[in-house]
Amino acid sequence: MHCRLCGSNRLRSVLDLGATPPCERFLTAEQLDEPEPTFPLHLRLCDECLLLQIPALITPADTFTDYAYFSSYSDSWVAHAKTFVDEAVDRLDLRDGSLTVEVASNDGYLLQHAMARGIRSLGIEPSVNVGAAAREKGVPTLTAFLDEELARKVRTDHGPADLVVANNVYAHIPDLLGFTRALRVLMADSGWLSIEVHHAQNLVQIGQFDTIYHEHFQYYTVLSAARALATADLRVVDVELLATHGGSIRLWARPTDVAGAPGPRVAEVLAMERDAGLHDVRGYLDLRPRTEKVRHDLLRFLLDERARGSRVVGYGAPGKGNTLLNYCGIRTDLLEYTVDRNPYKHGRFTPGTRIPIHDPGRIDQDQPDVILVLPWNLEAEITAQLAHVTEWGGRLAYPLPDVHIAQLEPIAGGQS
Repeated sequence: MHCRLCGSNRLRSVLDLGATPPCERFLTAEQLDEPEPTFPLHLRLCDECLLLQIPALITPADTFTDYAYFSSYSDSWVAHAKTFVDEAVDRLDLRDGSLTVEVASNDGYLLQHAMARGIRSLGIEPSVNVGAAAREKGVPTLTAFLDEELARKVRTDHGPADLVVANNVYAHIPDLLGFTRALRVLMADSGWLSIEVHHAQNLVQIGQFDTIYHEHFQYYTVLSAARALATADLRVVDVELLATHGGSIRLWARPTDVAGAPGPRVAEVLAMERDAGLHDVRGYLDLRPRTEKVRHDLLRFLLDERARGSRVVGYGAPGKGNTLLNYCGIRTDLLEYTVDRNPYKHGRFTPGTRIPIHDPGRIDQDQPDVILVLPWNLEAEITAQLAHVTEWGGRLAYPLPDVHIAQLEPIAGGQS
């Protein structure tokens, strides 16, 4: 294995999560008696450029041609996208004639807000089913994977983009250098690129191992992301720290010729990463013990609940949840079932652990004692949605950053 950014073969093991199935391959009932392929999930660090990465054992086509994730099922994520669009329109002075292109535009969750502001918009989304949902909303969407050839065609057909958005896709690309060049081709020479991606500092310092799965090929600090963008003559000029996905970074980049000096927040975040030890190999070596602690604490919690006779079910069936379930070895003996707002997943089973997935109404019907929330990064949103479980004395448990029970206010007339 060679580093996909700098080509070095000096890659060291940081965390080995064993072999697991791809996290979005939810099983039908008919597939339960069939063999299920698994692939190593082994995080490594390049000693030369400090890019965290896993081997590209599956291709994007294996994952994204028919995809189970629809962004619009998260109310907070849609609201986050609207705020971004409103701020970007003002910051970049986008107008009626401006063009915004989003790569991996999913179901139109973001571009719908740009179009509502009168901004010409185009989505590029490889998943056939998800792209169709975007078009039903009136969001123009190409069904394709972005590469340099497609980028040149988009530029010819639609013109250069004043703003290119790449939210939660920069980690999903095995051809990192080619994809970065394609982003530059899409952009006007005076244009802007906005990238949101999970911040590797949170992965390492908090032990967010469940963000590691096969469709995430690399994991970025601002340092490593800036090095990747520089390969296509792009310079990071600003960075924002976001709460999304357990802690993300929003990178603003421009072509080097017009970028100017980076803003002060770039230096501030780079200093924060350096103080955390992430500009040196040694800073990454605590991830394994932190991950093991999360695993042991969660299993101890579930075993204790089982011993006292509690009925424990899950909420959500996100990709990160499947890494958590498989690494911890959690199956139906500890988690009876889980539920999800996405109807695509109803009646299916989680990959590897084969936990059944139901409609969220099942929780109100069964009134379990404990609900383990797998998309822990949406704690505020989901705690508000499920506050009514106090009516029967239910508790909401979150596995990260450490195992804890949410503080719920009793509903009048209900149990505490």
